[in-house]
This record gives sequence, structure tokens and C-alpha cells, in this order.
Amino acid sequence: MSDVLEIACDLIRRRSVTPEDAGCQRLIAARLQRAGFRVEHLRHGEVDNLWATHGTDGPTLAFLGHTDVVPSGPEAAWQSPPFEPVVRNGRLYGRGAADMKGSVAAMVVALEQFVIAHPDHRGRIGLLLTSDEEGPTNLDGVRRVVEHFRASGERIDWCVVGEPSSKERLGDLIRVGRRGSLSGTLHVRGVQGHVAYPEKALNPIHAFAPALAELAAVRWDEGNGDFPPTSFQVSNLNAGTGANNVIPGELAALINFRYSTASTADELRMRTESILRRHGLDFALEWNLSGEPFLTPQGGVLREAVVAVCRELCDLDPEQSTGGGTSDGRFIAPLGAEVVELGPVNATIHKVDECVDVADLEQLPALYRAVCERLLAG
Repeated sequence: MSDVLEIACDLIRRRSVTPEDAGCQRLIAARLQRAGFRVEHLRHGEVDNLWATHGTDGPTLAFLGHTDVVPSGPEAAWQSPPFEPVVRNGRLYGRGAADMKGSVAAMVVALEQFVIAHPDHRGRIGLLLTSDEEGPTNLDGVRRVVEHFRASGERIDWCVVGEPSSKERLGDLIRVGRRGSLSGTLHVRGVQGHVAYPEKALNPIHAFAPALAELAAVRWDEGNGDFPPTSFQVSNLNAGTGANNVIPGELAALINFRYSTASTADELRMRTESILRRHGLDFALEWNLSGEPFLTPQGGVLREAVVAVCRELCDLDPEQSTGGGTSDGRFIAPLGAEVVELGPVNATIHKVDECVDVADLEQLPALYRAVCERLLAG
């Protein structure tokens, strides 16, 4: 069994459902300490975070990953138990195989190989791990670590995120940025009453409907050369008492913007609330900004290095995308770092029978090591 496959299996065996780490980071820390890395355990609340570095002066290249996974769902639906790794038909099966214990294992192997081959490399190389990437708030993971970094003067110049970015083949797509995510919890107040006497009530569903139609039809921006136009979606709409003869007194809606650099969170908030007021609604709206958009521009040192590595080792010219959801890279980019995501195929992430191609997993350390060598071997 290869080193990367062995580490990936060891990690999958640990039932690290967010925010539990289940000993994954201790396992990794022990390996990296043996390779000469300095290790810091940065626990916040129930969340484990690990920061391991090698080297001193000069630019810092960090690899970023997470050891937590989403729940498995019904274990009986899996062909094999989700926390018992199995290689079957050339694929490694288990929860986290693709998202992202496989990438974490590949990062560890790449870092070990790099410092053995280049013990006196320039700059610093590091690995940052959290057990709070898959959680609903991400309050005590990378977000909190970045606060610590700011306070202590820690620096990251380049960051490779191991999220499963590829579509069909390893290296066919890399993410060079992500859209921002702005969510809102909206409450529209009406007056409860009997459906037979609507004149004595105010139906919040009816009142909100024209505003919702306008919100859904608005062209918030046109996007730009790096990002698609901003998207507005309602993810939940709830009202009613459960009785068919009662007009509800309140409506609750969950809304979300995935937005480009062509808009700002403040602009989206103001425009949304202006539409709601124009329709005469009695409402309360609580906003949650989970991340601003970020972009590593064309010509960025890291972006060019990752593209070159994919061309040379995967024989592919990777698509350079800003699509998809969010990642913890959104917390690293505001430090002034270039951020690029490179990882395995994402076809089975969060699904029953999650898996990663073993050949891809065994090639991934070479890609990560090649990025290290392009940036820090000289």
C-alpha cells in the first residue's frame, strides 16, 4: 500500500463528523514532527485546528484542508461501511475519501517528500487543517485561526486548498476564486385571521408574493470576466398554522446571494431592503455574510504555477473557474494571499458511497510537491 493510500485509509477510519477531529490531526502532526515541522495545535471551542510549518524567512506557501466530514446518512445504504475504507474496482470508498481526507493525505506525503529533497528550501512551507469546514457556522475553524494569525503577525503568501475541484479527470479544473455568500433570514409580519374574513386579516404570503417576484426577476449585476452574474435564491419559505381555515400571521423565508466582485454585500442588502419597503411590507431581516468573493488574478505566481503543474503532470490545460460554493480559502485570501484550489474529482462528495480513484490519489502528491518546488525549491 502506498503512503498516501495508507494515510487516507487511516483518516477515513476515524469518525470525524464535524466538528469532531477524532484524532486525525494528532496522527498528521506526529508524522510532520518527525519530518522536522514545527506544530501548533490551535483549539477553539469544540474545534481542532493544526498549523505545521517548516522553514523560516521568506515567502510562505500554505496547504489548506479539513479533517471533518459530513454525516454518512443511512449506513445501510452504503455498499461497505462508510468509516471502513475499502478499495474496490480501483477506487477508495469511505466518507471523506474525496472531501477531503484523500487530499489531506496527499498534502502530508508531498510535504514530507519536499523537505527531504529540499531541506534548505527558501521561505516557509506549511499545512493548515481544521475540523470545522463542513459545519454550519465555521466560527471556530479557519476563520478563528486567521484572527490569531492577524494578531500574531503570521503571514501567508500562497495557499493551495485541497477541495475536490476536478470534474472528470484529475487536474481538468482548478478554482482561482470563489463567489461571496450573503444569506438572510426574513420575517414578514401580517395579521392572523379566519380565511372567511380576509378583510379582518393581513395575509403575509399574499403581501410578500409581489416582492418575491421582483427579487427573483432582478438582474443584480452582469458579472465580469472572472465571475458569472450574481444569483439570488430562496432556499426555504414557511408560513401557516397547519389549518386550512386560518390566515397566518407571519411568513419566514431564507434567502441567499452568491455574488461576484461586480457587487458588494452592502449594495445587495440595501437593494433588497429597498424592494421590500417599496412593497409596503412589515418585515425584519437578519443578514449573515459568510464570505466575500475572492480572486487570484491571471498572472498570479501561484495560479501560473498550478496551471503549469497540471499541464506537465496531467497533460491537461485546466479550466480556471470561480464557480461552485464557498471554501475556507475565503478566510485566507483577505490576508493578501493568492489562493488556488486543486484536488480530486468531486463527483461523489457528500454522497452515499463517496469514493476517489486510487490512481488519482496516488498522483496527487506529485502535483502538490511540484507546486512546492516551483515556488520554494530555488
